[in-house]
Amino acid sequence: MEPRAYSASPVGANFLVTSYSWSTGSVVFDPTLPITDIQADVQGLAVAVGHSFNLLGNLAIATAAIPYAWADVTGKVFEQQSEVTRSGLADARFRLSVNLRGNPAMSPREFAAAPSRTIVGVSLTMTAPAGQYYDTKLINLGTNRWSFKPEAGISVPKGRWDLDGYVGAWFYTANSDFYPRGSLRTQDPIFALQGHAAYTFRPRLWVAADGTWYRGGGARVGDGETSTPLNNSRLGLTVSFPVGGRYSAKVAYASGVVAQRGTDFSTIAVAWQVLWLSPRWSGR
Repeated sequence: MEPRAYSASPVGANFLVTSYSWSTGSVVFDPTLPITDIQADVQGLAVAVGHSFNLLGNLAIATAAIPYAWADVTGKVFEQQSEVTRSGLADARFRLSVNLRGNPAMSPREFAAAPSRTIVGVSLTMTAPAGQYYDTKLINLGTNRWSFKPEAGISVPKGRWDLDGYVGAWFYTANSDFYPRGSLRTQDPIFALQGHAAYTFRPRLWVAADGTWYRGGGARVGDGETSTPLNNSRLGLTVSFPVGGRYSAKVAYASGVVAQRGTDFSTIAVAWQVLWLSPRWSGR
């Protein structure tokens, strides 16, 4: 969940984020896989970079993230109790967002003087199959496929409150090297809704209540039956606070409310961000 994903920003802003997350809970696999009673502990480190710029008069932000993960998974495979440990790169993620209304491309000085407005934006997130993957293994850190998520979002300021809503969908390419080696696995799109209510105490100090619901994602291997689609929801809380002039920290917690299939994790995440302006925009 991503509160304030379409928040206002000036052009020429750069940021570097390092984050750590820990997720634990159960995984309900689809019936196309001979895996049951799965419990998983997953830790992740990620480094992300971003830059805001002028795109046809609109504010645009491009980001890229490279994650590294450690996973300890226990459960039954073909009714035999098993435990596996994985560590390595997970799939890389890239995102381009454009605020179409309410936040035109502005210099830092213009941005500081601008009033808060309702923002309407769109984005495209893409994951690339850069993660560790073995076609002889059922449990992998990578997915061996591309995925794309177009999304539209709105952010409405109400005094100290910012109310956000997003609607999007994940689309997946086929994995032509699924287990057992050489099998073809396909997956239907997953449609997702997000809602956030953030309260700002002072600049860069805010707290947000988060919620998401997603449905779809039925999967099939070869000519097999399509699995039961997801129909899951999660709730969470995010706190962000400044540390000096250029730094900020963020702490987030999220947990599943309904998980008919897929992961039913509780997740704690912490992030450290440094923000600076490109030399061209410093003092402008």
